[in-house]
Amino acid sequence: MRVFGIDCGTEFTGYGVVEVDCDARTPRLVHLAAGTIRLNKKEKTPQRLAQVYAELTALMTLHQPEVIAIEEVFFSANAKSALKLGQVRGVAMLAAATCGMPVVEYAPLSIKSSVVGYGLAAKEQVQFMVRRLLNNEDAFDSADAADALAIAICHIHTAQTLQLQGAR
Repeated sequence: MRVFGIDCGTEFTGYGVVEVDCDARTPRLVHLAAGTIRLNKKEKTPQRLAQVYAELTALMTLHQPEVIAIEEVFFSANAKSALKLGQVRGVAMLAAATCGMPVVEYAPLSIKSSVVGYGLAAKEQVQFMVRRLLNNEDAFDSADAADALAIAICHIHTAQTLQLQGAR
């Protein structure tokens, strides 16, 4: 299974691609790619959204994932920020739909629980565990890319758990 994780943001949108290697003696996670789409604050919103769409579409086409995993919207005290974030999430979903890929969403608590084992873990703990789970100290270059990898890992863990439960 190859998963493309996206951590949507209005300035930085992280992405990460993780695959499960089932040919190994024990299945292991393989880091394939990670990075950050950096948006220019000086650009108007439509141009920024177009950039996110174009870059995500190109990356999805390049990496050919089976599924796109995105973080669910969290409720914020700042409605304007939540709306802007929603626009980026919508564009990410549109990019996935245009590429014909299914989208799954996970709550921040679920992502942290899946990766760290504690839903209220700090960003540093998530980054530490992403490096350990991928067995790669250089897996990412930004917190946004680390979060995107964590989202992808969360989906893999969730899919594996559901598969095991279905086998019983």
